[in-house]
Amino acid sequence: MTGDPPIDFSAKVRQPVSPSGGSPMQISASDLMRNFVYASLKLPDDIVQETPGINGHTARMLAGPSSGTYVLGSIDGVIQWIATEDC
Repeated sequence: MTGDPPIDFSAKVRQPVSPSGGSPMQISASDLMRNFVYASLKLPDDIVQETPGINGHTARMLAGPSSGTYVLGSIDGVIQWIATEDC
């Protein structure tokens, strides 16, 4: 794994209060984005489809095969639908 691990916000809460007063915890947009990127899976385009989400935002969902019984698995690090007959 390269890069920094996600930000532990619980550790930031335990930091001492700043000398000028106020909250000891400062959450930056950069820290939040780093956590979102770290938690995101990279999926092939044919497995993901966009759909309407909450409050009009675009959401993504897994697009499954149209027929047959499949499991979602990984072969050589690539997430894909695998027919149960091939498992």
